Amino acid sequence: MTSSAENKVALVTGAASGIGRAAAAIFAREGTRVVVADIDEQGGGEAVFVRVDVSSPEEVEGMVNAAIDAYGRLDNAFNNAGVEGTANVPAADYDEEVWDRVMDINLKGVWLCLKYEIPRLFERGGGAIVNTASTAGLRANAINGTAYIASKHGVVGLTRATALEYGPHNIRVNAVCPGAIHTPMAERILGADYRADQERMADHPSRRFGTLEEVAETVVWLCSDAGSYVTGHAMAVDGGAFAR
Repeated sequence: MTSSAENKVALVTGAASGIGRAAAAIFAREGTRVVVADIDEQGGGEAVFVRVDVSSPEEVEGMVNAAIDAYGRLDNAFNNAGVEGTANVPAADYDEEVWDRVMDINLKGVWLCLKYEIPRLFERGGGAIVNTASTAGLRANAINGTAYIASKHGVVGLTRATALEYGPHNIRVNAVCPGAIHTPMAERILGADYRADQERMADHPSRRFGTLEEVAETVVWLCSDAGSYVTGHAMAVDGGAFAR
């Protein structure tokens, strides 16, 4: 990592656990001041913490304002908050209330974050944003469920659209697309014994699940000056699964 992260301010949603928590820690390690935001107040770490429901415009606006109040600026954002919905349920059988919740958090929530973050990046003359999509946002599968897959495809499209819109203003927008990663969400979907399931990874190029830190390092790199010519990209962090 370059020293370009030093003295900058990053906002991370979904930061109480999983990839968000790992990214907040790596941002801090690189010298970035971090605002961690999550609906889970118990998961807040050693940084400025803001409780936020990313599906609420008022709370998202308040979260971004809290970052400015705390540090006077915003340089990077990692829009990571998300939910899995119901796995292994086809479209015609999907519960409407669950569908709406997944879309409100996974897709509308990312859009709301962009809506309130981008003007603050304008104030700084530019910056970098990373949205959490998924390899399920690049190719459908039989595991994640209709709503999750649709929402993550939407995140990829939203990322590309905003990258085109704001590239001329020195604002980069990318998406990270994790594959099979050791996360609390993966454990809920695949079952508590998934870490030991060697058969599940037998045909995977890397023959293993990825770690939280491997995804988080990618996020921080995309926000750094080292990734300054990368925008509008949906980067798979999947151990080679998409190489097939």
